[in-house]
Amino acid sequence: MPELPEVEVVRRGLARWVAGRTIASVEVRHPRAVRRHLEGAGDFTAALTGVTVAAAHRRGKYLWLPLTRDGEPVGRALVAHLGMSGQLLVEKPEEPTEKHLRARFVFSDGGRELRFVDQRTFGGLAVEDTPDPDDVPTRLAHIAIDPLEPDFDTEAFTAAIRRRRTEVKRALLDQTLIGGVGNIYADESLWRAKLHGARPTDTLTRAQVADLLAGVRDVLTQSLAQGGTSFDSLYVDVNGQSGYFSRSLAVYGQLDRPCPRCGTPIRRESFMNRSRYSCPVCQPRPRARR
Repeated sequence: MPELPEVEVVRRGLARWVAGRTIASVEVRHPRAVRRHLEGAGDFTAALTGVTVAAAHRRGKYLWLPLTRDGEPVGRALVAHLGMSGQLLVEKPEEPTEKHLRARFVFSDGGRELRFVDQRTFGGLAVEDTPDPDDVPTRLAHIAIDPLEPDFDTEAFTAAIRRRRTEVKRALLDQTLIGGVGNIYADESLWRAKLHGARPTDTLTRAQVADLLAGVRDVLTQSLAQGGTSFDSLYVDVNGQSGYFSRSLAVYGQLDRPCPRCGTPIRRESFMNRSRYSCPVCQPRPRARR
């Protein structure tokens, strides 16, 4: 699933290619694409026809585009979640229709279209209320801001994670605690902090939380600089270009390859029906509680 860097790359593309343009028409080609818009596809189309995209914002793994009409905010935004395989692509109108095209946005200037392509149909679009143009849509308000944002409260995060009685990797994946971190970047951050994912959060010292946050910021910043992590053709920016951070991964997906720090073969363990990767030497398993 796309995580913060991949979604942020898409947001930047939308800010460049879509913001400031007026939607002339909307075509919904698959009902699952707008299943989160409870009023249905007809209402979704009507709500977006004739409005202008004012900007492109992100909260965690969600995108939202505030809308205006005749220069005035309409109090609503187009919200998008890419799910497992969703793509928001900017294409010339004459480009062939993608096999898994789910929705198409045509603009009044006749330029490049915005297309929502989703092979597995786990992603979705909706129009949500936003009392203020820059406010987070109500349905996204529970998602915590990410550690790259200036308003991220390090002290509050430190206190909150140390109060939890859970494993540190589970805490990193909790979007109400810290936004935007998924399986890949959790493993990479834990490796940088020399912590095993099963380490109980209530045993972390303040220094260890600081090291963990530094690891999260480091890996997210590096990934953003390289366009995100692309393992296949599904993870792309709005122009269909892949990111290259997969070449820099230290542990995730690196089973039996040498740890970049100590040379020990990387291990794989089961975790929440997924995988977690770590170094047996740099990240020893925590002792069982008595």
